Amino acid sequence: MQQEMHAWYAVYTKARWEKKVADLLARKQLESYCPLNHVERQWSDRRKLVQEPLFKSYVFVRIPESKKNLVRETEGIINFVYWLGKPAVINDYEIDLIKRFLREYKSATLEQFPIRQNDLVEITAGPLMHQRGRILEVGKNKVKAVLNSLGFAMIATVRNNEVAVLDYA
Repeated sequence: MQQEMHAWYAVYTKARWEKKVADLLARKQLESYCPLNHVERQWSDRRKLVQEPLFKSYVFVRIPESKKNLVRETEGIINFVYWLGKPAVINDYEIDLIKRFLREYKSATLEQFPIRQNDLVEITAGPLMHQRGRILEVGKNKVKAVLNSLGFAMIATVRNNEVAVLDYA
């Protein structure tokens, strides 16, 4: 009998349900990972070091394709995180990188970098993948970039999540 391939997926949870969802998945004997960050909190009478989820409203689960419905039926899970119409698959090395980072740095924060006009970017998905250019305009979900090619300026409108800001160094 052939064993199914397991892949990591991100699931979107109810607010503040990350630890509960990870526990419920473990009870179903499903491998999950809820990255926890050590944060010092101040109350009126004391300070305490607590563990909070690094990714708000997200838990990672490593399952075969056949177990997706079992995950969806778990209390506290809203749905899988989708990319291009399918549940987004996360590479093992990315999960390992998060684990290694949190082992070495006890207190971490996440920040999203905004895309601004004139930023140098590289397209990360689609037919223009690996093309570089400058942002002309930033919309709610799309950006307009100038891609210089063959002496012409091609103007491409792409989704925000399909570009990566490049360092100027």
